[in-house]
Amino acid sequence: MNTLPHFTHLLVLPHLRVHNANAVSSPLTHGFPSITAFLGLMWALERKTRAAGLDLEFGAVGVVCHDRQEQTTEGGFVKSFRLTRNPVGKDGSTAAIVEEGRIHLDLSVVLAVNAGAWDRDAQQHDLETILDLLQGMRIAGGTLLPATQAAASRHRPWLANFTGDSDDQAREFRKLRARLLPGSALVARDDLIDSRLDELRRQSPQATRLDAWLSLSRINWRYDAKADDGNGGWQNDRKKGSGWIVPIPVGYGALGELHQAGRVAHARDATTPFRFVESLYSVGEWIGPHRLHSPNDLLWYADSRPDEGLYRCRNDYRSVDTTL
Repeated sequence: MNTLPHFTHLLVLPHLRVHNANAVSSPLTHGFPSITAFLGLMWALERKTRAAGLDLEFGAVGVVCHDRQEQTTEGGFVKSFRLTRNPVGKDGSTAAIVEEGRIHLDLSVVLAVNAGAWDRDAQQHDLETILDLLQGMRIAGGTLLPATQAAASRHRPWLANFTGDSDDQAREFRKLRARLLPGSALVARDDLIDSRLDELRRQSPQATRLDAWLSLSRINWRYDAKADDGNGGWQNDRKKGSGWIVPIPVGYGALGELHQAGRVAHARDATTPFRFVESLYSVGEWIGPHRLHSPNDLLWYADSRPDEGLYRCRNDYRSVDTTL
């Protein structure tokens, strides 16, 4: 599947407070959970809703972050994760520290739901069931904290109906994105890698996509002797208006062939075929929800291509040049 699945409603789970979520999103990135964690949450929630008797399909997920607090040391140029010491072993010896990055989050999750006929009474019942099921689940490894009475009445799950014509859908999405403010939505910017690669190859023809990804993942400084009225000065490549660009993992790539279920020792699931994979990387951008033009800009969906060894997340955001 390489297109956004059909949906009839957008289910908004607003201002979820998550304690100690996994801040290490991949072997090379940290600072926010991987988008794969939220797709995993979507699929796990769909299985639970079906077991509870609800006839709903979840096809895509959007994430809007309202606040974050990564658990790192304060002060200094180099930051470290705040770690906890494991209990001593049976013999009284000190157990090794397993380095885990943690982050506290205040976020809204938007689920694309395909529900067919869904009257108001059924919607209310299903929303209450979904919220009850969600309370017993983890989000990106973190614990979902119960909302205070005031917050529960103010931030209740709600639905946006996308069964009308194009004008009705546009009106619904404008209301939705306004209710998600203030916050930042994570979108894909794969196009930036191609642009940066073209820039790098003008100076170094042997540059690769990895070089472009690494260049986008940091602020690159250079000394320009002609800058500042000819007196020289340091310049960086983050131009004004370039946005909040971040390196992100977007799924997994196969390292070998698919193994039959139960053939690999110590696999977590002995009933599902097994494959060794590594992380796939791209570039994302945090933008205000008011800059989203359609649900396609917000939603992430799965694009699995087993024959090609690709299992990745897709987002159809397209940047609009506001300077024209």
